[in-house]
Formats: sequence, structure tokens, C-alpha cells
Amino acid sequence: MKISTIQTQLFWEDIDANLFYFNKLINKIDSQTDLIILPEMFTTGFTPNASKVAENENGKAFNWLKNKALERKAAILASIIFNENGIYKNRLIFVKPDGSSEYYDKRHLFGTTEKNALTAGKNRKIIEYKNWRILPLICYDLRFPVWSRCKNDYDLLIYIANWPSKRIAHWRTLLQARAIENQCYTIGVNRIGNDGNGYQYNGNSLIISPKGEILNSINETESIENQILNKSEQDNYRHFFAIQADADKFNIEL
Repeated sequence: MKISTIQTQLFWEDIDANLFYFNKLINKIDSQTDLIILPEMFTTGFTPNASKVAENENGKAFNWLKNKALERKAAILASIIFNENGIYKNRLIFVKPDGSSEYYDKRHLFGTTEKNALTAGKNRKIIEYKNWRILPLICYDLRFPVWSRCKNDYDLLIYIANWPSKRIAHWRTLLQARAIENQCYTIGVNRIGNDGNGYQYNGNSLIISPKGEILNSINETESIENQILNKSEQDNYRHFFAIQADADKFNIEL
């Protein structure tokens, strides 16, 4: 499967400006791409002003994602602040090339910024696409390995984020750890620039192999990166180094 990641700045709480800019960037991606991955809260930045910018399935962002997936004949993954009957969530939306969609609501909300504005999700979501089982998660989820622990139930782990520069070493280290312990391709897509909260972001989006090798790394620049993921190579690695057979069994209490 060929994936394309977009690391860029975000325009603070300006849905129209972000959609216009991402439209230009996506148009640069070649037609062979199967999955396009955008940063967390790609239409607003990491804002606490949920009621100001939240949208539902009839909003601009949701319809834009659907139309771009149909137009490009590729899946698109991103998150927005979603209004579900007056309850606000950081919702990751995975839109398939036929326009159908699935979603995941961020489980681990970061500090008072998110906890006071949003409601946490309660369920992991594994999405099947092109013979891959994909576990999509969001930013702060990265710090909680139990939530992402593979039980032979997924093949690709994706994190989208607004992860600040001052903790970027944690981002890089934890992404590699998640790849190694779960023996799967792991992708982290972050943003760059500054936001309305005064946070700075320096990107460092990564694509990591099942062995923990960094296949693709971007520093503090705007960039579109492409990578071919080979599922058979990953399956062989898991078969010949079968650590999952020795993994502890557990249940998560919500």
C-alpha cells in the first residue's frame, strides 16, 4: 500500500483557509497513492474553543474530506472537532475512496485544554482497507501503550498529532517503541508552525518499520512524503520472531 503524509502549518481556527491550503497540497500527490494522512485538528489547530469551530457530518470539513476521497480515489485520514448533538469530540475520520467513512474518538484527552472542552471516546477502532487492518489514534494516545497493544488484530498503527516542539524527543522515541513492541509499521504525522495557544511545533513526522527502523523522517519543514508499505514482509517478520505468542493477556477497564 502506498501512503502519503502531509506535514504543514495550520491556520488558527480558520476552516476555510485550511481547506483551501490542504486542497492545494493534496493536488500535488500522485494518483497512485492509496491513503493520505493529515494532522490532528487539521481545519483549526489544537483549539479549546470547541463550540466556535465544531462541525457535524453536514459541515464543510466532513464534506470536503468525502469529496476529496472520491475525487482522488484514495482514502483520507484526519481529525476535526466534531459536534455530536451538543457533545464535542476530537474525532478522527477515515474516508474511503467510495465516500463511506468510519471514525475514532480520541480516548486520552490532554490536560485541561481538552478535558474542559471535549468528551473522551471509549472504543478503539480497527479499520479494514486494502487488506490492511489499521488502528488510527490521536496525539496524546501515544503515551499509553496498553491502548495500542496489538493482539494480532491490526497491521498498521497511525498517530496524527499537534505535538509541541518542547516534547518532540518523546514523540520520536515513543513512536519507535510502539513500532517495536507491536511489530508493525507505525506512522506519526505532526504539524509545524505556531498556534493561538502560543505553542510551537516542529513536525518530525515519521514512518517506522515493524523492526523500529526509521524509513522516513521530516524535520521542521512543510513536506509531502510517500512510502510503500509491504505487508508480506511484516507478516514474515511477525511469523519468524513471534513475540505476540508470549504477550500478557489483559482487559482494559474504562
